[in-house]
Amino acid sequence: MMKALILENPEQLALRDAPQPETNNGEKVVRVAATGVCGSDMHGYLGHDARRIPPLILGHETAGEVVGEGAQVIVNPLVVCGECQYCKSGRDNICPQREIISMPPREGAFAEYVAMPPRNLIPLPASLTPQQGALAEPIACGHHSAALAFAHARAPHNNGKGKAAVIGGGAIGLVSALSLVARGVGEVCIAETNAARREFLRAHNFAQPAKGKITIIDPPQLADIPQEGIAGMVIDAVGNKNSRALASAFASPGGVVVHIGLGSGEGGFDMRRLTLREIVLTGAYTYTAKEFKETVAWMAQGKYGALDWYQTRPLCEGAKVFAALKNGEIPAPKVLLIP
Repeated sequence: MMKALILENPEQLALRDAPQPETNNGEKVVRVAATGVCGSDMHGYLGHDARRIPPLILGHETAGEVVGEGAQVIVNPLVVCGECQYCKSGRDNICPQREIISMPPREGAFAEYVAMPPRNLIPLPASLTPQQGALAEPIACGHHSAALAFAHARAPHNNGKGKAAVIGGGAIGLVSALSLVARGVGEVCIAETNAARREFLRAHNFAQPAKGKITIIDPPQLADIPQEGIAGMVIDAVGNKNSRALASAFASPGGVVVHIGLGSGEGGFDMRRLTLREIVLTGAYTYTAKEFKETVAWMAQGKYGALDWYQTRPLCEGAKVFAALKNGEIPAPKVLLIP
């Protein structure tokens, strides 16, 4: 048996005994070192995600040690078939048979152990701690969204020297901004409604004048945004009707809006504006296996900076952490739960 944080009902989490995962089909068991709380975990916690049905162990942003081997690894939580046309064409993130830990039939990593196929275990670089390794999954999401922004941007916004905007200063928004900067975008602003989080980001030097790259702003009113928009690349890392309306207004003619946030499914986009100004709109889901490995390499090379924008809490305080996140009481973009 092992200890696990189990979602028993909406907004009801409890640390319970649970069966330790078995090594079926050649899978390996990882002793969890740290697991991050994702926005999708919050959706499941609140009862807003039909894919995450209690009772269930949430958590998919994780790193740890392979039991019996001692190898330190980062977990790519997305399990794909490897045989379909999407997998074979390099778009395995949209494999129709994909599974991800924290959604049935795979239990998540808010636990002492989790089982994964060997191909989903990436060696932890010597320059990273296991806690930093647990950041790889959300960083890979931002890595993918920034790559899509470049893939769909057109002149005059496709030279990487223009302006970009990110809606939301949580982990996905922050790493999307960092990925845009790493790709050479000259100016990136992060629009964040939570004042405490804005101050957290500013205090961590993401907006230092010496860097001249990222600014943190309070989102303006729609009426105050210029008709020509403010950015050629816009990433919505929130995904609700308000953030989608803001993304529509932010995008300049001929620009691109990348929608990665999964806050809700209805409303917000100004489709008339997007049509009249030929603004590309694309969804972004997770990352490919190739992008996940590339993300880990970029992290080890320092392209994503100091990786110090998280807080840690013991797994036994998981219920308190989720309640605090719901109430907007934690300014850090990421909280890691430690078994």
